[in-house]
Amino acid sequence: MKDDVILLAHGSGGRLMHDLIRKSIAGPLTNPILDKMDDSAVLDIKGKLAFTTDSYVVKPIFFPGGDIGRLAICGTVNDLSTTGAVPRYLSLSLIIEEGLAFTDLEKIMSSIVAAATEAEVKVVTGDTKVVDKGSADKLFINTSGVGKIPDGVNISGANARPGDKIIVSGTIGDHGIAVMSQREGLKFNSPIASDCAPLNHLVAKMIKAGDIHCLRDPTRGGLATTLSEFAAQSRVGIQFTESSLPVNPAVAGACELLGLDPLYVANEGKMVVVVAAADANRVLAQMKETRYGRDATIIGEVIAEHPGRVIMETRLGSYRVVDLLAGELLPRIC
Repeated sequence: MKDDVILLAHGSGGRLMHDLIRKSIAGPLTNPILDKMDDSAVLDIKGKLAFTTDSYVVKPIFFPGGDIGRLAICGTVNDLSTTGAVPRYLSLSLIIEEGLAFTDLEKIMSSIVAAATEAEVKVVTGDTKVVDKGSADKLFINTSGVGKIPDGVNISGANARPGDKIIVSGTIGDHGIAVMSQREGLKFNSPIASDCAPLNHLVAKMIKAGDIHCLRDPTRGGLATTLSEFAAQSRVGIQFTESSLPVNPAVAGACELLGLDPLYVANEGKMVVVVAAADANRVLAQMKETRYGRDATIIGEVIAEHPGRVIMETRLGSYRVVDLLAGELLPRIC
């Protein structure tokens, strides 16, 4: 039997599957809870919890700045962080297509371990399935996460209030263009890498610095969709200026070439923040002191007028309604 690729027999429940899980998956993730190898992880958490789940089908599974493994850990850590929760424990489920190279699995597991270590979370349970060749496009991943919400923290997309300021933690559109360029074999003068990153430590600093009302990571649908969701949930208007948007020049050039709008391109390492006006500058200063917030900027504010709508002041001084993404801009982006 070949030992350089995953076989259907690795999902049989027998010796090969036990070897795969013990050596290639659970081994690199070792921790006291996972090492018990029980059918359920027993967790000791008190207080208010946040719980989330997500699935990752990005194509290709390796891209500039990351891979499907780093993406899965960061995505779930960031979803927990949007409620102000401190991420603690994750599950990891792999659906592996027959024929995946063991070397690719090892690279992805290394990325998973590195991202979990950086975020200071533990993978404590999971599942592994192997499907026929042609059934899963190499590898799909599902992750779920549990985090503890600190006392006094109340963050929700429904909490925006007129007068609040809106901050974006860095340049937009990096992830979507990085994945698209890898998928289509596009070459640009300046390399474009995904912004895939765990943002829980950044969020913790922000919460200590001021009164945060809303948080969201603008993944599929991009910044425009996130702002539209805030406006709808909170029944407020949102206004921002096009000139204030942080966009990497290489990403802006690629979007122009491809006919895409950076406002709608996916991100995987950015946070949109709605914060009380009195605390905005203090929160912004704290963000800029961190690795993943150094390019943070205030782009606009929450207003009482036209509730449920997002308005952008263009560079020409005109105004444009920014709506939810219609259709599929970049499929299989996460």
